[in-house]
Amino acid sequence: MPGPSKGATIFSWVLQIIAVAIFAMAAIPKLTGDEGSKALFEVLGAEPAGRYGVGVMEIVAIALLLIPRTVVFGSMLSILLMIGAIGAHATKLGFSIDPVALGHPEALKAAEGPAMFAMALAVLIANIIVLMIRRRQIPLLGSAKTHATETA
Repeated sequence: MPGPSKGATIFSWVLQIIAVAIFAMAAIPKLTGDEGSKALFEVLGAEPAGRYGVGVMEIVAIALLLIPRTVVFGSMLSILLMIGAIGAHATKLGFSIDPVALGHPEALKAAEGPAMFAMALAVLIANIIVLMIRRRQIPLLGSAKTHATETA
């Protein structure tokens, strides 16, 4: 079962490291009780359980993305997390964070603007590409596809 080319593997690792860096920047404030994170999850109606849950899942995604055998699981988890983040922006937070409109002018000052949405979109796209590059490593799907190709 041949894997991705060397160039594709390197590109995958670059995308994985970018996703890991963004997740680390996002998870640490959630898990340490940063006022901005608390304010965001209050707006979402999920403070504190949602904040801790998402923070822990981001740490799990980091670990999975850094272990070669679990990269596809990390990518799948990352995609699900980013669909949730983009959904939160589309429904309650807005694509460009406005601290005053959300009722937390001081706590959300650092989150002002479209950067959080842009990072969520970047992580989503990066992990879709990683999953495409490593599609043969996806349990059941990857092995079935390879088996079908070998028998044809």
